[in-house]
Amino acid sequence: MIRLLFRLVALFAKWLPASWAESLALTLINAKADALPAAEGLRLLFRLDNRLYESQSRLALNYGKGRHPKHRITRYHDFFVERVAQGERVLDVGCGQGALAFALAERSGAKVTGIDLSEANILKAKDAYCHPNLDFLCADALACLPGGAFDTVILSNVLEHLAERPAFLKRLAESTGAARLLLRVPLIERDWRLPLKRELGVEWRSDPTHHIEYTLEEFEAELAQAGMNILELRLRWGEAWAVVATARESACHV
Repeated sequence: MIRLLFRLVALFAKWLPASWAESLALTLINAKADALPAAEGLRLLFRLDNRLYESQSRLALNYGKGRHPKHRITRYHDFFVERVAQGERVLDVGCGQGALAFALAERSGAKVTGIDLSEANILKAKDAYCHPNLDFLCADALACLPGGAFDTVILSNVLEHLAERPAFLKRLAESTGAARLLLRVPLIERDWRLPLKRELGVEWRSDPTHHIEYTLEEFEAELAQAGMNILELRLRWGEAWAVVATARESACHV
């Protein structure tokens, strides 16, 4: 009966006023959740919360005409651009479709190389962005890195996707010769529901490919394990944005 009702609602949804659809959905969901034990009701609601988040992200991309509004709203590009100087050699690891790399090249005057494991991402980046100080390469940073030295390495929402993070950070610093890293990572402490979702066995990560979403203590411990020091730390939008000195740079100040 419930399935039939949902099929009918889906069939006529386009003609229903939005307020009616919202009320009907809430009535059905709350009735089902309230009929269950508290833990099971929470699991139901949290699973729906995850599915709604996916739908919100999909529509947000449509609303932004292919570019997620979070780039504009959070202004995280500014954090990186304002900390890179003209002429610096910058490596953007996991550059995705190139929006941040282009902002760095255009606004800071840095010489930027963006690398990403996804060939599709690199093709889109090359198609969308062109600048004399900007290059894009398809490469696996875990296996090989572009030749030459870099002043700064950027990992914007990348580190959490990796398994052996401290070892990778050490190798990255040694291979590039970079004096510092600019990092952006998600924090689990951004919302009380995330630890509760994990406790109840419901997907709690903002992306199921994440190996970790950090507490501040975990973030600081991993950087210390890699022999790095945090020079600047900002907590914004449920994320940690950090300027980190590599072991080489830290040794210069001892």
